[in-house]
Amino acid sequence: MTASGPGTALDGGLERDLAAFAALAPRTPDGGAPAGGPLLVASDFDGVLAPLGDDPLASRPTPASAAALARLTTLGPDRVRVALVSGRRIEDLARLASPPLGALLVGSHGAETGEVLAPAPEGGPADGPGVAGGADGADGAVAGAGDAPGAQSQVRADGTTARVRLVPVALDDSQTTLLDRVTQGLEEIAAPVEGAWVEHKPSAAVLHTRLSPQPAADEASAAAARLGDELGAHAMTGKNVVEIAVTSTSKGIALDALRTSLGSPAVLYLGDDVTDERAFAVLGASDLGIKVGPGETLARRRVADPAEAARALTALADLLGA
Repeated sequence: MTASGPGTALDGGLERDLAAFAALAPRTPDGGAPAGGPLLVASDFDGVLAPLGDDPLASRPTPASAAALARLTTLGPDRVRVALVSGRRIEDLARLASPPLGALLVGSHGAETGEVLAPAPEGGPADGPGVAGGADGADGAVAGAGDAPGAQSQVRADGTTARVRLVPVALDDSQTTLLDRVTQGLEEIAAPVEGAWVEHKPSAAVLHTRLSPQPAADEASAAAARLGDELGAHAMTGKNVVEIAVTSTSKGIALDALRTSLGSPAVLYLGDDVTDERAFAVLGASDLGIKVGPGETLARRRVADPAEAARALTALADLLGA
């Protein structure tokens, strides 16, 4: 694939694949409801919609990505569903990404789920379907937003306020004890390493070494991976991170749950990290995986960076008439 800079055309093979994907969108016969489920357009956040940076709380989607996702959601939930699938805590994902109304949310690699809801009509529940339950042991069923309590207003990083419904993680006593041991172990690993820090999630703890010098960063990451094995937890290694979870989830499990819930005929997934390979692994012949950036991948196509990922999403919105 040829590299593209700002304003240049997408690779021809990717353009053809996007057109083939768009052609699978459900049609609306004679003004009735579309036949079949909606296309599912899912993406990681960091490194895909938002450039990677040293400060995780400073991440924001590029204006072009935000605009493309907003256009896709205007097609309606019967034709296209947009989902953000991230390793971040779902509260942070919803706030920092400022997803459009109707976007489905998956946080903590599938352990948490939610949705950005339409504004609630006076005297009634919020509109729009939502995905109920997390990927770990849940059915991922689509339910009306009014069926699930817990909708709340959230002030987002772009200055807007949205109603979001977030499904929390429920840990049993043994998982809670294990999470305490994981967190303590990672804190001990991070303590002597310059720039290393530990992020706390509802069902995991994460060692971050992006700001740490070598070889200390690699040594700390290796120690974290060993800790996960020793404790019988689920260790996942990504770009400058090692996450140890006490629930068995992955982006692939989450993506399959979304597909099943929605009855989607085809899935588009964009990702940049090692953990996104589990999502690419569950894609079929009618689906399209797009790897963002360098590295080995199972994805069919590749783009250079978040700017080119935004162009791919914009091209899809154009093809679908958004």
